[in-house]
Amino acid sequence: MIRITYFLSGVVQGVGMRFTTLQIAQKFRVAGTVENLDDGRVKIIAEGDSDELGRFIQSVQELTSGRIKTIEQFESEPMHDFIDFSIKR
Repeated sequence: MIRITYFLSGVVQGVGMRFTTLQIAQKFRVAGTVENLDDGRVKIIAEGDSDELGRFIQSVQELTSGRIKTIEQFESEPMHDFIDFSIKR
């Protein structure tokens, strides 16, 4: 299990990105949060199997119709502090 923090930029706020991400996450074995940041990006923190996380973020990219311009990702040790996936704010 790993933890990856993703920062999505582009047209990612005000377009249903958080709700779409939540719906996608429910189809995968991932736990974490998605939230809007004040700088216009969306932050996703997700924990799960490496392959599962890869399929999860790929699905987010595919189902958001090219709204994402860039994705930065940072891997870290899992903290096991999530029970499920939720919208933070």
